[in-house]
Amino acid sequence: MFEFDPEKHYPKETESRVVIRFQDCDPLQHLNNAKYFDYFFNAREDQVPKLYGVEMIDFIRKYKAAWVVYNHNISYVRPARVGEWVRIMSRLLWYDHHSLVVEYYMTDDSKKELKTVLWTTMRYVTVHDGKSTDHQGAVLDFLKATSENLDIKQMTIYDRVKMLKARLTE
Repeated sequence: MFEFDPEKHYPKETESRVVIRFQDCDPLQHLNNAKYFDYFFNAREDQVPKLYGVEMIDFIRKYKAAWVVYNHNISYVRPARVGEWVRIMSRLLWYDHHSLVVEYYMTDDSKKELKTVLWTTMRYVTVHDGKSTDHQGAVLDFLKATSENLDIKQMTIYDRVKMLKARLTE
């Protein structure tokens, strides 16, 4: 279970290095559009326990609530190709009392070329009846410690693509 330590630095961004698999590609040898989701979610699922010492299932068991996806916003910038090594970064971009947005993005292995950006919006709901509930306890501590908490209400994913591209070319 996550226990906030005020003396500890919590990285805001996770990172994984993965290879694009043949079975996940289309006949043009590009990563299939739907497979980006698998790569992104698997990378985050691998990195969150390593960086923060928390398994999401522990939150679910303790608080009897979980996040459910209600929106994806994805921008395909450059294709990922079969056999290519890529970097996958993710971060908790924003949250409020019952929702959050996780940002995922993929680059080439050298982190110079942006390939894809995904924003996934989730609502925190009770396991019993699926009704919205507020973040609380260790869940809220985790969100506070790991979130960028950017003001995304004034930002589009296209704005974010431009920002990330500019950051990669610095």
